Formats: sequence, C-alpha cells, structure tokens
Amino acid sequence: MRVLAVVPSIYDTSPGQRFRIEQWEPILAAGGVELTYAPFETDELKAVLHTGGNVLAKVGAVTKNMRFRSRELDNIANYDLVYLFREAAILGPPWFERKIAKAGVPIVFDLDDAIFVSYKSPSNGYLSYLKFPTKTAEICSLSAHIMPGNEYLRDYCSKYNQNLTIIPTTIDTDKYTVVERPEPETVTIGWSGSFSTVQHLDTIRDVLQKLAMTENFRLRVIGTPNYKIPDVDTEAMQWRSATELDDLREMDIGLMPLPDEDWSRGKCGLKALQYMALGIPTICSPVGVNSTIIKDGENGYLADGTDDWVEKLKLMLHSPELRRRIGMAGRKTVEEEYSAKVIAPKVLEIFRSVAKAAKSA
Repeated sequence: MRVLAVVPSIYDTSPGQRFRIEQWEPILAAGGVELTYAPFETDELKAVLHTGGNVLAKVGAVTKNMRFRSRELDNIANYDLVYLFREAAILGPPWFERKIAKAGVPIVFDLDDAIFVSYKSPSNGYLSYLKFPTKTAEICSLSAHIMPGNEYLRDYCSKYNQNLTIIPTTIDTDKYTVVERPEPETVTIGWSGSFSTVQHLDTIRDVLQKLAMTENFRLRVIGTPNYKIPDVDTEAMQWRSATELDDLREMDIGLMPLPDEDWSRGKCGLKALQYMALGIPTICSPVGVNSTIIKDGENGYLADGTDDWVEKLKLMLHSPELRRRIGMAGRKTVEEEYSAKVIAPKVLEIFRSVAKAAKSA
C-alpha cells in the first residue's frame, strides 16, 4: 500500500508528528505500508517561522511552499491513500485537500489539536489570522476516515463525518524505559514544551514561587533557552531530539499545567505520557484528556488552583516512595493504553479498510 503522508513539519522536529505517524511507521511498514513524507515546511520556512517578527520573510516562504505543495500533489494518483496530519498547508482554505479528494484518492485525516479553534501563535502573531480554522469542517467532510486524538476532538469531527476512530497520541515503550536513579539531594521538578507553549507553564508561576518559600527544589524547563521565575532555582534549555530522553530523565516530578480553554481541551496529553512512560510521577491540570489519562492519586495527580498544586507538589517532594509508586503506576497506564505497540495496529487496520473500500468503489 502506497501512502503519501501530507504533514506540516520536517521529519523528527514536531511533537505531534513524532509521536503519531513517525512513531507508527515501523509497525505500518511491517504491515505492508510504504510511507512517503510530504512536509509543508522546508528548512527555509522553518528558519523564519519559529522566530518573532520577520512577517514579510514568513509570507514569502509560505507562498513559495504553497507552490511546492501544489506541484507535489500533481502525482497524487500514484498513491493508494493520503494520510493527512492536521492540514495540507499551514495557511489558507482547504485548496489542497479539495485537490486530493477530486483526484479520487481517499484521505485518512489525523488531528491531535483543536485546529478548528482560533489561536494566535506567540511567534507568528497576525499570520495566525490566515489559518482558516473553519476549514477543518470541510476537511472532515472530504475525508474517508478521521482519527481524532481524544473525545473532545471526536465530538467536533462527528458533526461532519461519522467514519472515525479515536486514536490517542502514543509512546514507544521500547525507547521510553524506566531507569533507576539514586535519590537526589535536590529534587528536580520539570516541564517540557516549546517557545509557543511555555505560556502554559506561566499559569503556575505563583505556585512555584509559593512552593520555593518553604521547599528546596530545582525547576528544569525544556523547550526554551531563556526562562526565569524570581526566587526559583531554574534551569532552562532548548529542546534537542538527540538528548530528549536524557534531558527528561533528570526530572523527579513532571508538570503539565493547562488553561481551561477550548484550544487546551484539544490537547492529547503528550507531556504527561512522556513523563509517565519514564516512570516520572506527573501532576496535570484537570483539562481535556488529562482527566482521562490521570486517575488522581493513583497513577498521577490532578491539580486545580494554587493551593491544590502546592499541596500535591509538597506531598511528592517529601516522599521518594510516593514518587516511585505513582511513577510506576503511570508507566503501567502507558504500557496498557498508550503504547505504539497497542495503537499502531489499529491505524494499520484503518488504512487497509479505507484503501480496500476505495478500490472496490
């Protein structure tokens, strides 16, 4: 089966792709799927897209890549199926999705974010207004099958297409393993994300400052080289694919705060799943899928409000045994429900079913 993976980002650079189609690829390949990646992003676009300002350079690079995308899809009939992750182009209406559908090639549409909700990117400002979030409804209608990452996304997609299956974001549990570490002198509380999502960590700055008044800990921030909180011992670093696991493993407690907004409810809990897979006890905001992944007090903690966050962080700071028990329960949850080994075969069956139906038609 020849499948064109129409994706937004360069290979091994975007969390959504890395923990969905890129992670499933070996299992799909073993089932006879030949994947060809077609990213919208290029090195040139990436260089300007993830910086502040440079609006004219960004518009020029996006326009050039729109032409690349159009030529790329001229040979779409050579494929049995198109796997579409989020959208075919980062700006504009669904021109390319219409082109694929018109060619008669079935689309399997995969989304792990509430891309139908208007969102202003911290790095791309007014360009965000050209994203056309309303196009998601038409993409749903044009698709043969949809793979929403959680129930919130499913509820939206089901208004336009009933052919769907919830496919959660997954973890490679052969790669993400639990490594025993000696008890640290100073406990490290950690957060992992990006320049555009560090605003979520900002929602608990008061929590960490209040905690630092009475407790000794270090804060590790992965995803931005510059991050400071007054009176909190903070270490900030850029995310790096080559050292991602080692950087995460230095954490003793993992954080996933989120504001309770429509955009956040579309999140698929990747940060929490990464921590849990490594046996790192995790505290999350009770927003969206987090409340499904985390059973409060069993495989992690849900915290809502400053006092709740401080109380639960203190519990784990003071008890290595609690951290170990919660961490191992989290690992078990990932192995049973969010492992690529468990989920990728379901994706393979969806691909086969869609391709077979298209051939019959």
